[in-house]
Amino acid sequence: MDLTALGRQILDNALYLVLGTADADGRPWAAPVYFAHDSYRDFIWVSKPGARHSLNIEVRPEVSIVVFDSTVPIGTGRGVYVEATAAEVGEAERDEALATFSRRSIAHGGGEFTAADALPPARLRLYKATAAEQFVLDDRDNRVALTL
Repeated sequence: MDLTALGRQILDNALYLVLGTADADGRPWAAPVYFAHDSYRDFIWVSKPGARHSLNIEVRPEVSIVVFDSTVPIGTGRGVYVEATAAEVGEAERDEALATFSRRSIAHGGGEFTAADALPPARLRLYKATAAEQFVLDDRDNRVALTL
């Protein structure tokens, strides 16, 4: 089995990722977010800056990500597991991140997301997590590190 191809297929087909964050005291929080990816290493989404996961990222940028197909039969699931660092997208990266997010949003029937949608006084902001490590499970349920 080509695990790199499998991981890429999972990321290409999924609409949502589960974002794992923790607050300053280490209390965990998981949130599903619609996402786009750039070269399978950068994960981009929009959220309210006051959302629990957004506030957690401000104080603890280390996050975990899981992307999987929840529609498959029991015992046949596959997923991509990611350790990453996240932050609100800054001005220098904004145009590229907006283009990546908008392409995927439009492809899935959503609209274009512009700078006006991501800057005050808009209610949403653009966030990005960059993968430090990525994993896929093999046929024997062993975690295999790889670069997608």
